[in-house]
Amino acid sequence: MKSHSTRLDRFISANTDINRRDVRLALAKKRITVDGEVATGISQCIGQFSKVSLDGVALKTSSPLYLIMNKPKGVVSATKDEKNKTVLDVLAEQIKFDPQAIFQPNENGKEYLRTEDLDGLHIVGRLDFNSSGLLLLTNDGRWSRRVSLPERRIEKRYRVTVDKPLTQVYVNDFYQGMYFAYENITTRPVRLNILSDYVAEVDLVEGRYHQIKRMFGRFQNTVLELHRQSVGELVMESALLPGHSRFLTNSEVLSL
Repeated sequence: MKSHSTRLDRFISANTDINRRDVRLALAKKRITVDGEVATGISQCIGQFSKVSLDGVALKTSSPLYLIMNKPKGVVSATKDEKNKTVLDVLAEQIKFDPQAIFQPNENGKEYLRTEDLDGLHIVGRLDFNSSGLLLLTNDGRWSRRVSLPERRIEKRYRVTVDKPLTQVYVNDFYQGMYFAYENITTRPVRLNILSDYVAEVDLVEGRYHQIKRMFGRFQNTVLELHRQSVGELVMESALLPGHSRFLTNSEVLSL
């Protein structure tokens, strides 16, 4: 993922009529502030979400965005796809249908997701084309990397419907881990809670390629439905309909 940081002098020259040679003079006159503090030098690092002002007027900056979507089936977990509808296409449709549907309160009232915000978004933890449920999107690369770190062991829960009856043997084998020859790894312990003959909850802390389908595949048992219910403490609420999204609250962002 490319860096969004730049030097202060480059940022000022790109967003004002002050050329890079004259930024020092503006600094000397204390005309420039970064995140509410008087700027310190031309090489000061300006991050993606830094708040830069010139003479008290805010310059072009972006704000961190954190979204939860109830991903429907038949949608690709990608930002672009030539053949299939993507999750960004779903977001664009929701904004078009109701421009004020996705908003978050802030100190100035409400901030709405705009079509131009979509270009900076990426997906945190994909779901298969025919899988559904909790999907996270953000423009904050540092946050998404932290959420995705395997050593943090953030648990994800899935509701799975299969083709053949489940038994205790599944529970034991899932928890012991399974060897995947292609990656030459053994999966970490996975908790399987059988809800009925054909439905179970699966809790795991990693996300190997098609991991759940491959684990059930060891028993020649086909996964018919796969729905992600939660990521860490964040749970998909029933009020968020398939294809709909909302901003995460500050406490939800911090919880991950």
